[in-house]
Amino acid sequence: LAEAGYRPPLKVKAFPVAGRAGAASIKGSLVNMLEGNFISKHDFTIAGLIADVMTGGDVDAGAMVDEQWILDLERKGFMQLLKNPLTQARIANMLTTGKPLRN
Repeated sequence: LAEAGYRPPLKVKAFPVAGRAGAASIKGSLVNMLEGNFISKHDFTIAGLIADVMTGGDVDAGAMVDEQWILDLERKGFMQLLKNPLTQARIANMLTTGKPLRN
């Protein structure tokens, strides 16, 4: 690769995120989906954690975060979900049947 001139991409040091305001907007839509019975309570929990990660967590709109900040949020949310019996049931069902469990 070095002979071909490959160079790894430069890492962006920090980037702006939507923060709490962005997460609140997404979660508002999720509430509508939950109340309309389009998603389950556990889907709501999962999607809320994803919204927190994608918007940078508990920070102000426009706050600058780096990749590690997002990765840490993702790990925290994933570990939180793994402790939930409903998540464990979804994982077990996928491994045994190859199909998603809607719980």
